[in-house]
Amino acid sequence: MNQGKYVYSQLTDFLPKRVFDCIVDKYDGNKNVRFFTCWNQLCSMVFGQLTGRESMCDLMIGLEAHKSKFYHLGFGKNVTRSNLSKANERRNYRIFEEFAYHLIDEARRVTAVKDFDLNIKSNVYAFDSSTIDLCLSVFWWAEFRKTKGGVKLHTLFDVKTSIPSSILITKASVNDMNVLDLLNYEPGGYYILDRGYTDYERLYRITRHSAYFVTRTKKNLRFKRMYSNNVEKSSGVLSDQIGKLEGFYSLQYYPDKLRKIKYYDEETDRIFEFITNNFDL
Repeated sequence: MNQGKYVYSQLTDFLPKRVFDCIVDKYDGNKNVRFFTCWNQLCSMVFGQLTGRESMCDLMIGLEAHKSKFYHLGFGKNVTRSNLSKANERRNYRIFEEFAYHLIDEARRVTAVKDFDLNIKSNVYAFDSSTIDLCLSVFWWAEFRKTKGGVKLHTLFDVKTSIPSSILITKASVNDMNVLDLLNYEPGGYYILDRGYTDYERLYRITRHSAYFVTRTKKNLRFKRMYSNNVEKSSGVLSDQIGKLEGFYSLQYYPDKLRKIKYYDEETDRIFEFITNNFDL
């Protein structure tokens, strides 16, 4: 017989409920609510995430298996498919968004990856997107192609802490490069980007914010070498060149110098080329 708190209740005890209540009051999340509060909704959705539920129906099957423990698990007196779906539809999403970013900030303060071996004091971020397929007949607003629906999850990942710093959700049809306009760049921060984000006008915006970027080059890169740095080829670095872009429009978008590095990866037996606006590392 259970003599203490359930494991799930012990996990949710780590969530700062006072902070969550302040955010709920800010957006009147519990206005005219009698039983199923925002906290009950959060606990229900977290349960679905931790148990890998794939739909509302799947989540309700998992919840109903613990019906006798609803109150002690934080779900409230009762959870039904109708009140949970209405809460997800009608309540202000900013309640949960602000709470999530508060948790991210807290986690980043206390978390660090010990095997991050670069001696860099500034934050290092990796930015990329993932496409999530959706049923077009249900999510009609997420039209991607004529017979396909979906959304894109754009994640700014803090490499040092292994925690997402920012998460943006857009329609799947939105070009990845457009999301770069929504990021707030930290002066001195490093941003690692896939070559699909190579847009010289946007990369120059990172430079103007006194931040650094690292991205792979495209095959059609036109680069004029001005001089080369000494390299240790035993480290895998084949060349380290400083120069400028060639081409009228490319030079207009990015008029400053760039650094191009060619690197041989022994593990995959491939050669990669990178460009960056950092000349010191």
